[in-house]
Amino acid sequence: MAQKHMPALSDPIEMEVFTNRLLAVADEIGTSMIRASFSSNIKERKDCSVALFAADGRLIAQASHIPLHLGSLTGAVAKVLETYSVEKIKDGDVFICSDPYAAGGTHTPDISVVTPVFADGRVRYFTANVGHHSDVGGTVPGSIHGGATSIFEEGLRLPVLKLFREGELDEDLLGLIALNSRSPDERWLDIKVQAAANERGARLMRELADTQGADKVDALIEDLFNYTSQRLRNRITEMKDGTASFVSKIESDGVGDAEVRIQANVTVKGDRLSVDFEGTGPQARGALNVVASALNASVYYVVKTLLDPYLLPNSGMFDGIEISAPEGSLLNPRPPAATGARSITCNKVVRALIGAFSQLLPEERAQAAGQDIVPVMVFSGKLRGRDEGYVYVESIGGGAGARALGNGMDGIHVHVTNSSNLPIEPLEIEYDLLVDEYALVEDSSGGGRYRGGMGIARQISAPNGGVTFTVRSDGHREGAPGVNGGTDGREAHLLKNAGTNSVEELSPMVANLVLGRGESVRLETPGGGGFGNPSERDVSELGRDIRDGRLSKTYAEKIYGVSKVAEAMHSL
Repeated sequence: MAQKHMPALSDPIEMEVFTNRLLAVADEIGTSMIRASFSSNIKERKDCSVALFAADGRLIAQASHIPLHLGSLTGAVAKVLETYSVEKIKDGDVFICSDPYAAGGTHTPDISVVTPVFADGRVRYFTANVGHHSDVGGTVPGSIHGGATSIFEEGLRLPVLKLFREGELDEDLLGLIALNSRSPDERWLDIKVQAAANERGARLMRELADTQGADKVDALIEDLFNYTSQRLRNRITEMKDGTASFVSKIESDGVGDAEVRIQANVTVKGDRLSVDFEGTGPQARGALNVVASALNASVYYVVKTLLDPYLLPNSGMFDGIEISAPEGSLLNPRPPAATGARSITCNKVVRALIGAFSQLLPEERAQAAGQDIVPVMVFSGKLRGRDEGYVYVESIGGGAGARALGNGMDGIHVHVTNSSNLPIEPLEIEYDLLVDEYALVEDSSGGGRYRGGMGIARQISAPNGGVTFTVRSDGHREGAPGVNGGTDGREAHLLKNAGTNSVEELSPMVANLVLGRGESVRLETPGGGGFGNPSERDVSELGRDIRDGRLSKTYAEKIYGVSKVAEAMHSL
């Protein structure tokens, strides 16, 4: 099908400058939020995202943070507008919310703050940000555990509320939120930082409207939506018409070892793309469920990644996509189903989507599965040398899948999650914990023409005991599958007291485990699957992998054969 012509746009140079100015505003909000925050989860790990919205709730621009947070942000702004009409919003109002069912969130610790931006006497835009708060109450430190059977176990639920009323902070509300957290000072301070960061963005948007004229800015934004919408439709027309399906799964429903199927069905017809999840299993008994806002964000991530990585992240890219999931399923649960561990499921949704899309795209865009989870370790105890408590949350990277054009990356977050690690120095200074090891896992990569990425080992001990540990993970029974003849990556492992006579393999959904003096936990995340037949692996590349400790000689001989390994060793 021939590509359609895009509608007439403003001057291309002017549009490029304008687009980058919008992205700069979003980045400024994010930078301000990260630099000013008090919790390590936002300050160090950057577990936050920001975006700009039009007065009608359409996404204008999102900063380069965490794709899954797009769901929380779009859902929050939509619920603000549903709760308060634009005409009833006053200058100086600021809104706060988090609930997955009542406020468009994805899980309770992700608290969104939304600030209306007035220009020419009326609401023209919204600045919005979301921060993952390390604790909002609930039955475990960190507010999330796989075995939660309802959202009421996952901490404070925030519908759309006014944090500021015409410029006046509601300290009673902020005090209520802080009181429901195991680290109240962090909640109090970080939420105020979120509001301040939004105000910084609001000032920049008002300056933009003042210098260019609010009506001109609105017209340029419409051009931006039209451009993005048509550009995506053009990419869709390059795909083969038809329907393709692929199945992945989560290994546990959170409560037990019951697997839950995820089936992605992708249909292309002309310039329209339909994604449905018929065939997906029932909603989980535990906290692995995914609400619409998180599911939509996962689909948009895959569309942007596979069809046009440089596509502008705004509502224009949503126009040509239809998304649906059966009611009462894992991906469209009925309340009050728990949703805290939704990021594990979302990454497995991405695995299924990539498998389906790959059947409708050229082979050079194919890729093997990566770790495709976001394993999270949570520690709670006393701050070093103080009586004040802490909740430390750490999501761990793993191996990315190999691609048709190269190896998978080692030790990174994959797909819809994109936070940083907490460096060892501030971890050990702030918390009464020690990092025994932080390394890549030898022999975790899947083999092939191109190898998968390596998983990460993170081992943390409690030198003085009295530490409560909770974890959520997946991929402990089966590794990430390779593609086109590539072998699977290594599965995950969670060990208590690794390297001692009392070593014990733990459940990937263990909660409220108390660590005694000197006890440790070690999480080894999955490696990525390989791409292509291992016999096609370049011998010099294989030799470097063995020399650098990525592969042991024994493991390499098992995957690539004795003669090929001998040739590889000779090439060094």
